[in-house]
Amino acid sequence: MTFHAKTMLTIVTEALLENDLVELFEERKIRGWTIVAARGKGAHGEKRGSFDANENIQLEVIVDTASAEALAEEIMARFGEHYALVQWLSEVRVLRANKF
Repeated sequence: MTFHAKTMLTIVTEALLENDLVELFEERKIRGWTIVAARGKGAHGEKRGSFDANENIQLEVIVDTASAEALAEEIMARFGEHYALVQWLSEVRVLRANKF
């Protein structure tokens, strides 16, 4: 089997940004993403136990490195100043490169 190098952008932020981020993904023709509820502790406090209206989410998209970097920069410019937001890039290897 041949694996192909891609970059995964992981975003942890406030759930109320979900629709805005999904809209941004669609504008950029990103083919897929994963969103899950997130718990943890950071500069904006601790999120644990049962979720309520101010829950956090974790989003992951796998794209080429240039697209991941550009997307992360745009997300930071649009939302970074006003929302709890953490992003990081990871190099990943995928089997079906045409899906990303």
